[in-house]
Amino acid sequence: MKYWTSSKLMRLLAFAILAGFPASLATLSGSRAAAEDGAYVVEIADVTAKVGEPAVLHATLRIRDGYRVLQTYNNRVIELSSFDDGVTFDQRVVKATLQDKGLDFAISLKATKPGKHPINGYFRVGYIGTDEFAMVSLPLMANVNGTE
Repeated sequence: MKYWTSSKLMRLLAFAILAGFPASLATLSGSRAAAEDGAYVVEIADVTAKVGEPAVLHATLRIRDGYRVLQTYNNRVIELSSFDDGVTFDQRVVKATLQDKGLDFAISLKATKPGKHPINGYFRVGYIGTDEFAMVSLPLMANVNGTE
């Protein structure tokens, strides 16, 4: 029987974490973030806003062929927050607008200080497929660039 020392286990764990780290960075870098699943694609573009002036961040959920939006569900974005309090939101819950083949979320906000500010929240959306019916929570992650 082979025994692993704690230092070998720690090195193996560190390697496993670091091996996946560059891939996660590549997913989050750039001005557009996208998350994919079999039923949908989420598209979010970072927004630049002058400090103190209103701006809108558009997040779009596009439904793939073979699926449709569950229109009777309260499709929305919830729990909007800013990591460093560099952004305020007009509403903590933003309802979706039905678009062709998807949903649009127009998130009204204001940058409160200059610089890049990470924001997050959750999409709560429902969809129907040929043999699938789901209501899911999806992470919303983007950046607001405050300018003078």
